[in-house]
Amino acid sequence: MTVVNGLSTENELTMVLALSPQSTAPNVVPAAVADLDLWDVHRAMLRVRRFEELAGQSYAAGKVGGFLHLAIGEEAVCVGATSVLAPHDHLLTHYRDHGWALMRGMDAGRCMAELFGKATGVSGGRGGSMHFADAERRMWGGYAIVGGHLTLATGLAWAAKVQEPGTIACVVFGEGASNIGEFHEAANLAATWNLPILFLCENNGFGMGTRSERAAAVPDVARRAAAYGMPAWQVDGMDVHDVVAGMREACAFVRSGEGPAILEAHTYRFRGHSMADPELYRDKQEVEVMKARDPLAGVVSALREIDAARVEEITAEVEREMQAAVEFAETSPFPDLSTLDEGIVARPDGLTRS
Repeated sequence: MTVVNGLSTENELTMVLALSPQSTAPNVVPAAVADLDLWDVHRAMLRVRRFEELAGQSYAAGKVGGFLHLAIGEEAVCVGATSVLAPHDHLLTHYRDHGWALMRGMDAGRCMAELFGKATGVSGGRGGSMHFADAERRMWGGYAIVGGHLTLATGLAWAAKVQEPGTIACVVFGEGASNIGEFHEAANLAATWNLPILFLCENNGFGMGTRSERAAAVPDVARRAAAYGMPAWQVDGMDVHDVVAGMREACAFVRSGEGPAILEAHTYRFRGHSMADPELYRDKQEVEVMKARDPLAGVVSALREIDAARVEEITAEVEREMQAAVEFAETSPFPDLSTLDEGIVARPDGLTRS
């Protein structure tokens, strides 16, 4: 973990080098996360991985329509980050949202049914891959418009400051979203109003098919915090321990009422931008090199040395759960045509039927 913008007692900004996702530094478990239960981490990351893999297979089989953006390889970020957030905290994510939804406690079967466009889906089969949400869990989405949710999260942070001291808003976005106006507007307002919001950048190195370095003058998003007087952390998003350590520090700062912060997690997606991506923009060898740092494989390897039988037991349990999710999605009904206009227009009586 690297502190990028640290305000000293003289209020001077200290800049340090970023941790690259290609770093060859050893994965040292920080003392701050010695209490992390690797068995829970294994189960959580495996659930996310298998959901994504089965979703991809279902898409290839023509059972999932629209777009499908998988986060295979990025599991350590959503697992590590959500393990630190409190149930009453607000969470908003970008459109690579499946793992975040599962970690927030949303049912795998209903999430899969949403991909299949079924009535039992978390959004009634109307939202699809990019619109997983659950108000009771304060999981406010999945947003398809790049960066559009950043200003919404700022509004939730304002409400939390006024109504629920101690509650924070965590908004997850890709590094590509940091180049648009909403990011700068949200960051400026959050800093000006001293809002309890954590801007969590999931930096996987590519905006669709363009490397970050080709699209941004300052590709390290955490360095941009200096413009708004925020502290910032960078973590190795391929190491769940580092993610948790960074989240604990950043969330503690935000929750204390000292204002907003940025946490940038350098990670890597093993699949294309979406299922429709031919992946012609990056070298296959690069992908294989990064797969050697697979966050799930690292945890599994460590646990096999402790209890290989338990690893297999958890693997079998997760597989049964995810296969059941697919079966639930396949056997669920499609929305009835009579409900076509529901959820479109709000009426004075509070109903959403036009």
